[in-house]
Amino acid sequence: MAVERRTYPEEFKREAVRLMETSGKRIAEIARDLGINDNNLYRWRGVYGNPSQANPNGNVAEMEAELQRLRRENAVLRQERDILKKAMSIVSRSQP
Repeated sequence: MAVERRTYPEEFKREAVRLMETSGKRIAEIARDLGINDNNLYRWRGVYGNPSQANPNGNVAEMEAELQRLRRENAVLRQERDILKKAMSIVSRSQP
């Protein structure tokens, strides 16, 4: 017995992925509403999905640049903290 496979137009797939990315509903619920298997949505998301949705932080180069910026900021904050600690110890020693 041969199983008949349904084929879906590309526009339907794109619209289903857009709905999945923007609706906020669970994927199983969207698949049920559309009358398709939820595995199809996962597969279509890989093909038609927005790459920035898959990785909300952007590409690897952008993440590396953000990491470097945060490390520099962290170093500055540590220096400021150390200066304030030293100032507090000086002030507390000089008071009677």
